[in-house]
Parts: sequence; C-alpha cells; structure tokens
Amino acid sequence: MIIQTAFGVAAALATWQLVVLALRPPRYMLPEPWTVAQTLWRRRDLLMREGATTATEALLGLLVGAVAGALAGLATAAWPRAGAIAWPVLIVLQSLPVFALAPLLVLWFGFGMASKVAMSAIVIFFPVASFLADGLRRTDPDLLDATALTEASHWRAIQHVRLPLAMPAFVSGLRVAAPLAPLGAVIGEWVGASGGLGFLMIQANARLQTDLMFACLALLAALTLFLRAVVDALAPRFVPWAPEASLLPSRA
Repeated sequence: MIIQTAFGVAAALATWQLVVLALRPPRYMLPEPWTVAQTLWRRRDLLMREGATTATEALLGLLVGAVAGALAGLATAAWPRAGAIAWPVLIVLQSLPVFALAPLLVLWFGFGMASKVAMSAIVIFFPVASFLADGLRRTDPDLLDATALTEASHWRAIQHVRLPLAMPAFVSGLRVAAPLAPLGAVIGEWVGASGGLGFLMIQANARLQTDLMFACLALLAALTLFLRAVVDALAPRFVPWAPEASLLPSRA
C-alpha cells in the first residue's frame, strides 16, 4: 500500500511539473512542485504550528462524530418507531451544504476550536450513522427468527446478533468518513478562526502566496491519508471479522 501510494504521489508531482513546463503559468497561479517543497521547509515552523491546530480539530471531530453517529445508528435499531421519525430529519440535515452550517456554528460556539470540532463532527456523523443503520437493517431475517426462539430480549438480540454483524458496515463508514474530518475543520476555519491551515490559506490567498497555499494543501493531504491509515490499522484489532481495506484497491 505504501509503495502504491508513493507511486501515485510521484505520478501526480510529475504531471504537475509537466503542466508547469508546458503552459508556463505565472507563479502566483501555479507554482512548481520544487517551489512548494522549498516553502514547506522554509515555513515549516508556521506550517507545523497551524497544522497541529487543524489536526487536533480533525481528530476531536472524528472522535465526536464517530461516537454520535454510532449512537444514532444504534438508536434506529433499538427504537425503530423513533428512528422512522428521526431519520428523515437527519436526511434533510445531511442535504444542507456544510458551508451553510459553518457560520451558525461559529455564532453558537465562537471562533475557537469548538466550532471547528463541531463542523468536523457533523461531516463525520452522517456516513457513520448511515452505514451502521444500514448494517443493522440488513441482518438476516432467519437469524432474527432463530434468536426469537431463544426468548432473547430485543436489546439482547441487538447486542449479541445484530450489532456484531453490523460492525463491518460501521468500519466501512469510518473508512469513508475519516478522510473528511480535515475538510470539516478547514471549512470551519475558512468561516472564522484565528489559526489552523484553513486560516493560513485564507491569509495566503489574500496575499497571492500560492506556494504557501499549496503547502497547506500538501499537509492536508498528508493528514487525510494518515487518518485513513489509522482507521485501516485499528479496524482489524477491534473488529477482526471486518473485511480488510486499504487506501488503494488491491490487484486481483
């Protein structure tokens, strides 16, 4: 997986360099990869400081969103009637563009980290809740009938049959959601913040420092890959029966 990812990054950088050589755009529109690499090194203290802020927001948002999404997905199975009422509301909320929610979150939670964590958690919440709820709904009816013969309670059937079988779907939801956590944090920083990579990108854009913007994007890409790799690494330990996955599809 690491070798495949490295080849993909190298191919993207080579294509980028070829585009610059062929079109020769102004540096403020599209700098060379080497220029961005120099900016990454020269401004490393600033980038690491702001990157740490965004990474903290993304990690906290991932944790909060995953827990909230898991509870919501589980609630739809534990209380089917309440879930039937609440789920359409959640779908409507999911259809709202996150940019529309960001100003409200800043208004409610302020310009600090809380609003960014909330935005990241919202982005994470819906895939996790949707995947887990779908996994719980897809439990084999024959298994449920067999469980009913044991006189197990509704909650015990969920705890010992439906939830374990739905865990692969939950892991799939995490794999989809984890790379989105930095996106939620950055969107919150774009709307209103005093730090973070999104805040730094806004400042660089106003000054036409495109190389610094690309440096921020490089760190965001690295953070995205890191979060996905963490989920892939931890999933087999906590859910050993979940199917393995990687950043890139394996060859048949």
